[in-house]
Amino acid sequence: MTGAKTATTTYYTEVFSTNKGTVYQNDRENCWYIDFAGKLVRFDYRGLLKLKKSIYRVDIEALLLDSSKKPEIEMVFICACNHCYFLNLLQIISLKELLEGTFAMFELNQIIHDRLFRVVV
Repeated sequence: MTGAKTATTTYYTEVFSTNKGTVYQNDRENCWYIDFAGKLVRFDYRGLLKLKKSIYRVDIEALLLDSSKKPEIEMVFICACNHCYFLNLLQIISLKELLEGTFAMFELNQIIHDRLFRVVV
């Protein structure tokens, strides 16, 4: 996992990364890109929140305890988005970890901004 890393030629800033995926921020387009499961998908903030909500809605414990012969593939569909993910259980856990880290970085960034702004004003 790494912190913020900026690529100067592409205007992408890495927000959070795991060994399974990366979330990039693009200030020029005011959006985020998620590189996960072999796809690079663009999200606005509302779409990112919807993806987080969809992933958090998956009951991982129930899937782990399910002994039926149902396939372990979940379709993660995001309303008003052209993309969907077909993920197995391990990928769901990995995407959840990636999104948790991303939103933790957003909160950390907001805390730092608030502290600095409070000191200046």
